[in-house]
Amino acid sequence: MPYPNGPEWAALQNRIITNEDGKIELSTVACGKLKLPSGQLMVCDPFAAMSKSGNAFIQVKPGEYEVIVTVADVSADLDGSHFREAYASLILDETQAESTRQPLELTLTEEPPQQPLQDDELYGYGVDAGTACFADAQTIKSDMPDEDTWYDDLFESENHDSWFDQMDDEKLIRRGIANIRLPLTNSDNNLILFHSGWGDGFYPVVGGYSADGTLIAIHTDFHVVELSEDEDEDEDEDEDETTDSATQPLVTESSVNAEVMTRETKPLWKFWS
Repeated sequence: MPYPNGPEWAALQNRIITNEDGKIELSTVACGKLKLPSGQLMVCDPFAAMSKSGNAFIQVKPGEYEVIVTVADVSADLDGSHFREAYASLILDETQAESTRQPLELTLTEEPPQQPLQDDELYGYGVDAGTACFADAQTIKSDMPDEDTWYDDLFESENHDSWFDQMDDEKLIRRGIANIRLPLTNSDNNLILFHSGWGDGFYPVVGGYSADGTLIAIHTDFHVVELSEDEDEDEDEDEDETTDSATQPLVTESSVNAEVMTRETKPLWKFWS
């Protein structure tokens, strides 16, 4: 079954799996709710790719939604000494089960052209500072100050609540994850950021759908979970040779600045030590 519906998908799971390098243990971390008053969900690198306006987004119903990060213990003995963020997920409807998944493309409009993808391609976004985030495009526009002040006044200021300090504070959510109140908001509008797995790279956005075709979750996959070849082959042997078209990855969102990745694309380098 093609990605993102194959056996390698493990978002929101709590279990031990076998990958190419041995065993990894997955667990989930609740990050609080993200406010999306416009429903324009941004998924981007907040430090290297976010702007005050003109950010690409995926249109969802306005509201407040739980964000959950799936982390992977990749230490040799599964002793908790080495964690990586494997997935970040926005839960649109927690009452329904995820039946199938499709790639989503970030867009600059609410009505994307739905351009087709090749079988081995996915749309994605680039990460250049080892971090990704979920945010509302309109609250970034209204509740962030002038872009020229972001780095010195917000990201790495001398204040205890700088974004870098919040992301590294284990007393908040956990090291590598932060739920940050936007500086000019009057209604607790926020942004939730998280380290991006092994670091910089090019990552897909994936929609999770219920059996009736309702979009119930949006995920970003940081390519931490890779099954061993033996396990992948065993799963494939159990599959029927014909695959229902409903499980095929389809483009459901498009953007004017679309980027395309192939399944062979890997993170460029291991950013976080």
